[in-house]
Amino acid sequence: MIEVTRIITLRHPLADVVRYLSDFSHTEMWDPGTVTCEQIGSAPVAVGTEWHNVSQFRGRRTELDYTLTRFEEDHLTFVGRNRTATSTDDLRFEEHTEGTRLTYRARVDFHGLARIATPLLKREFERLGDEVSGRLPQALDEALSRPPRSDSPQ
Repeated sequence: MIEVTRIITLRHPLADVVRYLSDFSHTEMWDPGTVTCEQIGSAPVAVGTEWHNVSQFRGRRTELDYTLTRFEEDHLTFVGRNRTATSTDDLRFEEHTEGTRLTYRARVDFHGLARIATPLLKREFERLGDEVSGRLPQALDEALSRPPRSDSPQ
């Protein structure tokens, strides 16, 4: 198992941050490994919503299907699975004087022979955690500062 934790301060109200991050397709904007991430179905985001995620890691493409398993006003959990790994993204939020403090914990459990690579991959996952810490605030700033589309309901 590999686990990486980052604490990130975001300059936006907690409810806005949770609303944005609850749509896992936004990982395309802030997760450096994500190539595409598409919601499966069109229902509103809720516990049980699924996304198909294609990522690039160390030159190889991998696909996981993620499910939103926890959706609370201050806590989101997404669990992604494929044949070789289970990935859990756990996001906890708290109000902070500057906006919102996010504790982001990414955990990957490898299955079968893939477990052998776990010690070799820890450093790479730490590097990805550092990149997320830099990209997530920027992606959130861009998304939340955009004016609403003229064709969207007010």
